[in-house]
Amino acid sequence: MAFKIEQGLFSLNFTDYHAILGVAIDADLKEIRKRYLQVARRLHPDSNSIADETDRQRAANLLSKLVNPAYEKLSQEKNYSEYCILVRLKGQQALQQQETVALTADAALKLAAASDVDNTYRAALRELSSRQYEQLDQAIDFIGQISELNLVYLMRKEKRKESPLPSPQSLSSNSASKTATAQAPAPAAQPTPAAPPTRDALIESYLWRAQEFENRKDFSKAILELREALKLEPTNSTCHSRLGVVFFKTNQLTMARIHFNKALELNPQDAVALEGKRKLEGPGSKTAAAKPDAKGKKPNAGGGGLFGLFGGKK
Repeated sequence: MAFKIEQGLFSLNFTDYHAILGVAIDADLKEIRKRYLQVARRLHPDSNSIADETDRQRAANLLSKLVNPAYEKLSQEKNYSEYCILVRLKGQQALQQQETVALTADAALKLAAASDVDNTYRAALRELSSRQYEQLDQAIDFIGQISELNLVYLMRKEKRKESPLPSPQSLSSNSASKTATAQAPAPAAQPTPAAPPTRDALIESYLWRAQEFENRKDFSKAILELREALKLEPTNSTCHSRLGVVFFKTNQLTMARIHFNKALELNPQDAVALEGKRKLEGPGSKTAAAKPDAKGKKPNAGGGGLFGLFGGKK
């Protein structure tokens, strides 16, 4: 069963894991775990009391395809920190394109006009999340409504130049933080929190991970990393040229050509894309490899400058 959600952050080609779990944008890890356990008990076949077979199957699908992946993404501090940065960037993007944002949920419309943004947001979220998984045939609608609410909240906070997201220091359990504070004397001065990674830093991390997967010949994961980077910055020529490399290595030549062309459209001097195009279209390319030369030998499609330039192996 496929779930299609087109409201709120989902409309920006982004998966709103907060909305799936029904937790606030600034929830900490303890709150996320508590909410996940509540939802999992409601949906898990070993703990729910759902009699209708259709609803039991729907519950199982919601748990395995939406709720569990959302918790997996949000429950690890490193992943959550990176995800929160992406959430904020989506809020900034929506604010810049606010004329195109369409709101349909009553809660989101009220929040857009509210003077008390924080209290209005939390009250609406409590009401929606309390009903989110009661009627399972309406769960997707409620996720969409919560995501709209989240989107408006992000836009309102960004307009005020306020960060709606938890700092990395606040992600750990509140109880652990309080215990540490009680046991240790107050420091003379608090260090200045490190600035969150910039967009460029995030792109670099995606490119680095993609290169690692490529080196291990795990090309499918390399493609996923590069596509995530392009969601963040669709006009990054380096990401397009790297995708062209991976598609070339997996013999998906049409896709390789598309991304090499896009990279060169964005940056005509992109050396990787230029070399990729040369390998695709030159006499030694895979597309030309079927024709033998005058001595009856086929050209070598796999060697040459392409893989040397990219740092891979022949």
